[in-house]
Amino acid sequence: MIAKLTGSLDSIYEGYIILDVNGVGYRVFCSTGTIGKLPAKGGQVSLMIETQVREDHIHLIGFIDITEQQTFGYLSTVQGVGAKVALAILSALSPKDIQMAVMTGDGKAFTRANGVGPKLGVRIVTELKGKLGSLGTNEDMVVLGGGQTGTAPVMSEAVSALVNLGYSRTEAGLTVATVLRQNPDAPIGEVIRLSLKEIGKGNV
Repeated sequence: MIAKLTGSLDSIYEGYIILDVNGVGYRVFCSTGTIGKLPAKGGQVSLMIETQVREDHIHLIGFIDITEQQTFGYLSTVQGVGAKVALAILSALSPKDIQMAVMTGDGKAFTRANGVGPKLGVRIVTELKGKLGSLGTNEDMVVLGGGQTGTAPVMSEAVSALVNLGYSRTEAGLTVATVLRQNPDAPIGEVIRLSLKEIGKGNV
């Protein structure tokens, strides 16, 4: 099985690229997130690869880093999420956004991806709940993953407050996690105030 490919970028198409490895062109399916981080045509590219073998095809799926590959693997375990839908989700949401959406129960966030309806969004959250805490090295998740358990009640209350003000759970979760990482001992009122300030600055 192919686990990694390094070569020059030959061409980019919708949903996939052609990677030239020593004169052999490999068609590699990628998320728009990965494609957006690739160099110009002819540039050197190194991708982590998932090789999917089926009766009627062999597909190579490429990832810019291990975190995206891990996220794809988790998404693929959910009933109703195949490789195509998993890539669509990764094209609509970053791994960090996916992780936060699952942690905060924001199934609606997944409906931004083509092929994902409300029911599947809820299923993704339900089936992945508690599984993404060790994903990559995302330090924002320290707040929610057990490293600072004392902040969990504050996290929950602050996220709920921001959601009640009209912000999405994902945006609220990312903002509060950032604030708590920088101010782990802040009281709930201060966390909410700082979170609103963070959103106002457009840092999330």
